[in-house]
Amino acid sequence: MSLLLHSRTLLPGLVLTLVFTGAALISLVWVPYDITVLDIASRMKPPSWVHPFGTDQFGRDILSMIMEGARTSIAVALVAVGIGMVIGVPFGLAAAVRKGGLMDEVIMRGNDLVFAFPSLLIAVMITAVFGASALNAIIAIGIFNIPVFARLTRGAALSLWSRDYILAARVAGKGQARISLEHILPNVANLLIVQGTIQFSLGILAEAGLSYVGLGAQPPIASWGRMLADSQTMISLAPHLALFPGLAILLTVLGLNLLGDGLRDALDPKLRRARV
Repeated sequence: MSLLLHSRTLLPGLVLTLVFTGAALISLVWVPYDITVLDIASRMKPPSWVHPFGTDQFGRDILSMIMEGARTSIAVALVAVGIGMVIGVPFGLAAAVRKGGLMDEVIMRGNDLVFAFPSLLIAVMITAVFGASALNAIIAIGIFNIPVFARLTRGAALSLWSRDYILAARVAGKGQARISLEHILPNVANLLIVQGTIQFSLGILAEAGLSYVGLGAQPPIASWGRMLADSQTMISLAPHLALFPGLAILLTVLGLNLLGDGLRDALDPKLRRARV
C-alpha cells in the first residue's frame, strides 16, 4: 500500500489496467449486446442510454465490441509477451554464460536478424503462407519479443557474473546452469517484469496495427484495430465510430506504461528515493 501512495504513476496505471482487464474478463460471460447480430435499423446511432457508445455501420453496439476487443487485444499481447519471455530469457542467460563464445555469437546475431524485420513485416510473411488470423498475429509479435528479452537478460546477467556471491557459488561447486537459475534469474526478474509491462503495451499497439491492415483477428472476432479501419470512411458522419476504439487503445497503452513506470520505481529503491 505504501508503494501505491508514494508512486505517482503506479496507482493510475493499475486502475486503468484493471478497468480494461475487467472489461475483457466480463466479456467472457456477458456483453450488453450480441455483436454477431446485425441491426441495420439502428446503424450509426450516436451515444445514448440504450447504446452508451453508439452503434456502428451494421447496427452493432460499440460498447460490446470494445469489451470483446479488449479480450482480443489482451489475449494476443499476453501470449506474445509470454512467448518472448519463455524463449528469450533462456537464450539471454545462455549467451551471458558463454560471453564471447560461439553460442553467444549465434544468439546475438540471431537477435540482430530478427530485429531487422519489424513485427508487421514478419506478420506479412507469416500470413502470406498461413493466412491472416489472431494466432498468426501472436506468432509475429511473439517472435519480435524474443530478442528484446534475450538482450535485456544477457546485459543484466553479464553484470552479475562478476559479483562475489556468484564467485562463492562457483567455489561451492554449483554449475553454470544452476547458478543462472538460482542466482542470476531471481536478480534480473525485476527488470523482466518492468520490460514485460512495456512489451505488453507495445503488443496491444502491434495487434491493433496488424488488425487495422487486415493481418490480425478476423471477423466475427472483435478487434480495436479493425474497428478503426472500418470507421475511417465514415468518420465525418459518425465520429464516435473511431473515437471510442481509439480511446480504448490510448488509455490501455497509457495505463500499462504508467504501471511499468510505477513498477520500476517500486522495484528500484534508488529511483523511488530520488522521486520521493
